[in-house]
Amino acid sequence: MKRILLLILLIVSTGSILFATDGELENGGVIKGVITTADGQPAAYVNVILKSTTKGALTDEDGRFIVKNIKEGDYILIVSHMGLKSQERTIHITKNKTLDLSFSLEETSSQLSEIVVDGKRSQNRKPVTIGKLPVAAMDLPQSVTIIGQEVLRDQQAQRLSDVIKNVNGVYLTSTRASTQESFSARGYGFSSSNMFKNGSRVNTGVMPEMSSLESVEVLKGSAAILYGNVAPGGILNMVTKQPKFEGGGEISMRTGSFDLFKPAFDIYGPISGNVAYRVNGTYESANSFRSHVGSQRYYVNPSLLFKLGRRTELLVQGDYLQHDFTPDFGIGTLDNKVIPDVPRSRFMGANWQYSKTKQATGTAAIKHDFNDNWSIKGTVSYQNYKRDYFSLERIQAKADGDWERPLGKSYTDEDYFIGQVDLTGKFKTGSLEHTLLAGIDADRYNTNADAYSGLGNYDIINILDPNKYKQRTDIPVFSPTTTSVTITQRTGVYVQDLISISEKIKFLAGVRYSYLESGSAKVTDPKTNTVTKKNDNYDQAFSPRLGLVYKPISTTALFASYSNSFVVNTATDIYLNRLKPSIIDQFELGVKNDFFDGRLSANVTAYRIKNNNLAQTAPFKADGTPNADAAYKELVGETTSDGVELDIAGHPLPGLSVLAGYSYNNMRYTKTPATKGSYVEGERLVGTPNHTANASVFYTLQTSTLKGLKLGVSAYYMGERNAGWNNTKDQTQTYDRLIPVSAFTTLDLSAGYTYKQFSILAKVSNITNTLNYMVHENYSVNPIAPTAFVATLAYKFKY
Repeated sequence: MKRILLLILLIVSTGSILFATDGELENGGVIKGVITTADGQPAAYVNVILKSTTKGALTDEDGRFIVKNIKEGDYILIVSHMGLKSQERTIHITKNKTLDLSFSLEETSSQLSEIVVDGKRSQNRKPVTIGKLPVAAMDLPQSVTIIGQEVLRDQQAQRLSDVIKNVNGVYLTSTRASTQESFSARGYGFSSSNMFKNGSRVNTGVMPEMSSLESVEVLKGSAAILYGNVAPGGILNMVTKQPKFEGGGEISMRTGSFDLFKPAFDIYGPISGNVAYRVNGTYESANSFRSHVGSQRYYVNPSLLFKLGRRTELLVQGDYLQHDFTPDFGIGTLDNKVIPDVPRSRFMGANWQYSKTKQATGTAAIKHDFNDNWSIKGTVSYQNYKRDYFSLERIQAKADGDWERPLGKSYTDEDYFIGQVDLTGKFKTGSLEHTLLAGIDADRYNTNADAYSGLGNYDIINILDPNKYKQRTDIPVFSPTTTSVTITQRTGVYVQDLISISEKIKFLAGVRYSYLESGSAKVTDPKTNTVTKKNDNYDQAFSPRLGLVYKPISTTALFASYSNSFVVNTATDIYLNRLKPSIIDQFELGVKNDFFDGRLSANVTAYRIKNNNLAQTAPFKADGTPNADAAYKELVGETTSDGVELDIAGHPLPGLSVLAGYSYNNMRYTKTPATKGSYVEGERLVGTPNHTANASVFYTLQTSTLKGLKLGVSAYYMGERNAGWNNTKDQTQTYDRLIPVSAFTTLDLSAGYTYKQFSILAKVSNITNTLNYMVHENYSVNPIAPTAFVATLAYKFKY
């Protein structure tokens, strides 16, 4: 009971941790210092408590702590961390003086990390990199989910969709042609604007590598004030593994069904006393449960950390991914409205079709602490993305199964340049404590694309009876008919202040100014050498944000927030007219709770997102033919997204890991024009499931002769949703354009064993062999994978 009371007092005092300078001393004395591990690394989230008082603090990521305004006298200072032996030291406090201290724990940083991973720190207490403010998630008026290294390893995550299954309110919407995974949050689709790696935007045209990730952060709801032109619903940040000043690493081998072969390595350590490195990489070769479908991946991720001084560090990171694979549009539809009953493995394409993607990124981030309260961080990033694609596509067969196979070919080369500077500081105005963020960011995208016309149809087959027609096997040859260059530039300035009115009440206010230049394509005809270009588009807007957090007790936080933002619609309508921006209002209410000394968190969030004029891909071109080009869109009227989310995460018992949740979403048209061709009010938007749920439980035996044995079960549920196209008023089609897709549940079982430096973990996924589909509109219908086996053997080492 005493330990519980001390912990409650500690958490209450955490909100007032400020790294004061001598000029900030009030009437009392100050204790500040640093705690390190036995190998000299900062010891984060260690408790520092003055015995027999309510004074205390937690160390930050750099191992620093401060306790202010202490009455003069003698005290016993206790340094503790759950799972570690406490240290005590007798100290004397002098009025208006600062006492500098240092402690060294007996454990190394890796041992301390293992204790943290074992669940001794609530998810609500973790700082969120993507949130930019140096505060715990508990103090943010927004829903946050962090999927850490433990979950990535236990579930043997192979693709980002494997990770997203653990994040309620965010879900996989389609795997169009299996070329990329498309996600949505709270009814709104993610794009490259909503996806980040180490805080910088990344292209979503590739399937990112999971073996390099330390964690995946999801900031749900509005993020416009921090990142500008992002779609509503949330943003996702992938955090890669960082260098360490202790030598070690891991080598592993993953193998499994469908000829999966994936060796990987991860090595880190010091180069000198001020420079550390890390490099990890993998090779992956695999076939598929789909006939004639396969892939190869090469990936490497090097990084360097430079300690340029006591208060300055520079992190340089890079990675390179090459992914060659077979595009696969799945089994398609019959008569644009029926999913055919054909074998899950039937491939409708040609043996020669291909997609070759390459992505290279480089990032440099420098951080400097002016003092214990103020710091500045600057980041510059460059990314190159290339995609060479040639395939048979868009499987839209007639009712009898006949399908004229259309050709699709494209080549894209994109360069991204991104820069941002963030200033954060903590200060007081009277009794109010402020955590301030001010920043500026800018990015420039140069997109070069080759277009091919006259591709036409390749041949005709029958998707129900492959023997009805003889299929072509030759590879057609085409040259680009036009080459286009498009430049998009964005700049934003923002300021945000989290004000601690008291220990129980925090208020967040901020605003962003965004300026966007959406360049029109400069199109060159290589035959005539003629160049055409339309006028560029310019948009600007202010995006405000307000939020309130109330903590009736230290382990519970109630929050409410409002934000307004806009999304620039860079596409044109089918008549080549520019689309106006969409204006979005977001409201969010929630409660965050920690139980069992922070070993378990349970959060509930409710939200409403209202878009005044949603832009969607136009279903038909100006000539009435079906449209599959995302460059042609239409404004469809007001949409409203309402929902509720429940998130549970933690380690309630030693060795036990629990991650579970549920989400409900109702995304529908709420105000559309009365004219013919407008969408039907009240109809749910295609691609949005009404319910999702997940549960993952892993337990590692702590004692007995089977110590080190790990058992786990993971379940995922996706509710009913509609594919195809939404219906329109007085539509030409006499049939319902919606394609109902049923709900499904998958179940995975895992078992593993760790002995000293060796570990093995095996998983049987979709053990019930459930059949369902990820559907993009009505032409890419990809079955989910059947029952499959995967196992990973790993060896950890130190040097």
